[in-house]
Order: sequence, then structure tokens, then C-alpha cells
Amino acid sequence: MSKPKLYGIAGSRAIRSLWAIEETGIDYEHVPVSFGEDSKAAEYLAINPNGRIPALEDGDLTLFESMAINLYLAKTYGGSLYPDDPAAEALAIQWSVWGISEVEDLQIRIVVQKFFLPQAERDPAVIAEAEAGLARPFNVLDQHLDGRDWLVGDAFSIADLNLAGVMSLLQLAEVDISGYANIQRWANACTARPAYARAQQLGG
Repeated sequence: MSKPKLYGIAGSRAIRSLWAIEETGIDYEHVPVSFGEDSKAAEYLAINPNGRIPALEDGDLTLFESMAINLYLAKTYGGSLYPDDPAAEALAIQWSVWGISEVEDLQIRIVVQKFFLPQAERDPAVIAEAEAGLARPFNVLDQHLDGRDWLVGDAFSIADLNLAGVMSLLQLAEVDISGYANIQRWANACTARPAYARAQQLGG
């Protein structure tokens, strides 16, 4: 059977899945598709018709959407990275979905304003509104992490990886989280992992 093939590059949402597959320690093929024209090429659209990264091929299975890819990788190859009981599994899925629904859109608005729009078209009010909107989910997360090292159980898991992977854009966007000591401690512990450092090297 051929080894899994993961499409995407660091410096994009694909960092989440590159990190996940590096955590599993399995042998895989990395295909450095970017979020530019190569992700809109016919060959890639046959794999992910959305024209976005990441995507995964593993045998007869083709997956897109980073959270689905990561949950699959962790459950199939990750050993203790994936929770071993239904309640913990549900919590891991909860925090993965929560990151997408509560945090990602707001931080993307900031990234777009700071890095994808010409200076003359940037709107500081959009950034300020998004940063203010992040206060509510940040308070939820900071309170949850009070007295806890990890999101679910007593060890790093796919829940931590998925949420920290989503929130890794915050550093790029220069969003100040110093007022959330528990989040800062947790995020630092997550991104200090060697697998994250390896994933960051997988550019185009």
C-alpha cells in the first residue's frame, strides 16, 4: 500500500495537518501545493474540488478540510494522540469545531487587513472589531485552561493540536494574548513541540 500523501505548505491553514502528520511519526509524502495558482490546477482540483489546502490521500481515501484530516490521522496513526473513550473523543471534536466556529473567522479578518490588502484599503476599525470579538472566546478558553495543562485529559492530544493549529495565526497577526495567561502558557507548550517545528519547515 502506498504511503499517505499530504498536500499543502506551512504558512497556511495546511500547517495544522502538516503538524498532525508529523506528530504521528508515520512515513508520508509531502506535496508542497500552495494556496496560489497550483491549488486551482486541474490536477489538484481532482483531489480537492474546493481548490484549497490541505488535502490528504491515503489509499482509497481522499480528504479535505484540516479538522477532518487531523482527526482521521490521529485516530488511524496517532496512538495516544487520539482519545480512547467516547466522552473524551466528543470533547476533542468539540474543541476542534469550536476553534473553527469561534476563533478562526475573527482572526482571518485581522490577517486579511494586515497582510492581504494594500495599505490604502486597510480599515483599522475592522481589526479593532475583530480583536474585540475575540475577547469572548478567549475568556472561555482561558477559564477552561485554569488549572489544566491540556484541553482534554492530562496529556497533549489532537484537541490541543487542532485548536493551537487554528490559533497559530494569532502570532502572525500580532494579536496580543498577554492578558490571557492560561492561553499563553498552553499555546507556548503546544507550539514548543518538535513536530510543530518540523511542520513549519515544510514550505513550497
